Amino acid sequence: MSVIQNRSELLFLYDITDSNPNGDPIDENKPRIDEETGINFVTDVRLKRTVRDYLHDYRGEEIFILELRDGNGMLKDKEARLNEFKDNNELIKECVDVRLFGATTAVKGKTMTLTGPVQFKYGRSLHRVNMKYIKGTTVMPSKDSKRQGTFTERYVLPYSLIAFHGIVNENAAMRQEIDLTEEDIYLLLDGMWNGTKNLISNSKAGQMPRLLLRVIYKEENYHIGELDKRIKFISEKQDEEIRDIEDGKLDVTGLTNALRDNRDKILGIEYKLDDRVHIVYDGEGACLEELLSQFSLTEIKL
Repeated sequence: MSVIQNRSELLFLYDITDSNPNGDPIDENKPRIDEETGINFVTDVRLKRTVRDYLHDYRGEEIFILELRDGNGMLKDKEARLNEFKDNNELIKECVDVRLFGATTAVKGKTMTLTGPVQFKYGRSLHRVNMKYIKGTTVMPSKDSKRQGTFTERYVLPYSLIAFHGIVNENAAMRQEIDLTEEDIYLLLDGMWNGTKNLISNSKAGQMPRLLLRVIYKEENYHIGELDKRIKFISEKQDEEIRDIEDGKLDVTGLTNALRDNRDKILGIEYKLDDRVHIVYDGEGACLEELLSQFSLTEIKL
């Protein structure tokens, strides 16, 4: 596959039901919520972790930033991990996450500072959320009390529809001699979509990808920007009462108009849309494929 030559812009929407999309370890692992606005936010690190874990566990890709243990069950540190590669060039060649997201390491004899070509802002919910505290019991007793089971507790969001915005920067790849290919970008998209579906754990189960959009530009050093702020989730319910993607509609009026205004700068658009998402444009129900029919439009096969 050829090395990327064009900048592209990513928009990714997914939702969660009765789970915690990204706990804050210094605040009882509660979901991260902007106290001023009631908006749920998710770090870019969480999304990158989703991609890394999926590509390693399901696609068998070599991943550098990974929780690995040695024969004694001890976690491998950066130095031990780096020693598995001959040099930095081999590390970049072998590890898709380094080609995508970059890496910073500073150990004796080996130093790497790469700004990854793919970068995301924090994801934010398209509506206010309401955190719930759930308490339960387990039949297994604690060490201090062997007469009865212990209590369990966790914080969840009944619902949150989260939008991420990202950039694939061709200049960062070329300047740092990172041979980022279209195949790598496909792995990224696969990791975002199917990695989200495969977050099947006690705290993460209940997450579903809803929309993935990649806008590829032919204009040099150009992208529209803020695609996540050009969409809205509208509902007749109060924000905190929303419990499902079908409780509202995705208004893509601003997004569609921005894309149309820049169509002379756009080479093509790739997309994947969940069939439970209801699209509206200018207040009326619409079909995303028809709205973007004037572009070279390709459905992402994942």
